[in-house]
Amino acid sequence: MRRVATAFVLTGLGLALLAGPASAHHAFAGQYDKDTPIQLTGIVTKIEWMNPHARFYIDIKDESGNVTNWNIELGPPLILRRAGWRQDSLKVGDQVTVEGYRAKDGSKMANGRKVTLPDGRQVFAGSTTDGSPTP
Repeated sequence: MRRVATAFVLTGLGLALLAGPASAHHAFAGQYDKDTPIQLTGIVTKIEWMNPHARFYIDIKDESGNVTNWNIELGPPLILRRAGWRQDSLKVGDQVTVEGYRAKDGSKMANGRKVTLPDGRQVFAGSTTDGSPTP
């Protein structure tokens, strides 16, 4: 009986320790700066349509001709579908413009709020100014 109680206590402590990092992963404020909006225009190089967040990558060329690759995090695929996205909305090679929020750590990563597709349509990308999802 004592072993069972010890196992429950240890399991509970382990789960409690994991709750913080799991919560931080989904906390917009922990990763992105809502006070640093960003607009990027580039060429799509890769698309990942999966949970918990879809994402795509774009190459951006600066004035000197240097190319950097940015990781654009979107909302969950279900939210994106409700906003009018389809898996084929983006294709590798498409030029898109993204409005969103830059990563706090300064990495080439942003949380997308709105994406302008090659046909000119603007679609909701899964974030609002406070980072909360909006269907």
